Amino acid sequence: MGKDYSVGQVAAIAKVTVRTLHHYDGIGLLSPGGRSPAGYRRYRDTDLDRLQQILFYRELGFSLEEIAAILDDRTVSPTEHLRRQHGLLQARIDRLQELAAAVEHAMEAHTMGMQLTPEEKFEVFGPDYQESWEAEAEQRYGGSDAWQESRRRTGRYRKADWERIKAEGAALDARYAAALAAGVAPGSAEGMALAEAHRQQITGNYYDCGYAMHRGLAAMYLADERFTAGYERIAPGLAQWLHDAIIANADARDGS
Repeated sequence: MGKDYSVGQVAAIAKVTVRTLHHYDGIGLLSPGGRSPAGYRRYRDTDLDRLQQILFYRELGFSLEEIAAILDDRTVSPTEHLRRQHGLLQARIDRLQELAAAVEHAMEAHTMGMQLTPEEKFEVFGPDYQESWEAEAEQRYGGSDAWQESRRRTGRYRKADWERIKAEGAALDARYAAALAAGVAPGSAEGMALAEAHRQQITGNYYDCGYAMHRGLAAMYLADERFTAGYERIAPGLAQWLHDAIIANADARDGS
């Protein structure tokens, strides 16, 4: 006979409240498999397995009624439940990656003074675009010469220009990721050439990005978790790799 657990032990293990477990019992969602001689609830390993399933579906936003219907469907095997959960998790991961990409593109464009109609902003940068990102960028960079130069140049850009810039950035991102995967050292000639391409892409589209400013951008890629997440979404470790390549390139080019 396997070990059994008190309601307090289960609450501590699963990081839920005793009240929650009482509620689940009351509605028939998770009734303990046994009772102590004194009548107290005693949970078995199979009950903990069911609780794990319940908490998983709750995390994904399912109602308790939906969870009960799912778990009580006798036509679905435990293995099929795992497959279903894996699919749900993958869908959530994909959605979060889409959100991260939308935030990354929007932040970059807003920092540079993007000039698009509201409809074009949502079309180019996705449905998760938020107007507040523009205000944040202006607050952080609005007093700089680079910001003013970027506003002047990008004020002439239209939807096709931003689509081209977005495509250029995506192509560079793919090159960085390929270099990282191939084991290219950030401080190698190839790594520094990619860092220089990054700098030239900014200079060509937004403002004159000198090496001192390029170092500042590299620091931001690690200091601002949103930029870090954007590069990590492309490839784990890419934020650090690009930072190191930019610093190495700047050191080699201007010697400071």
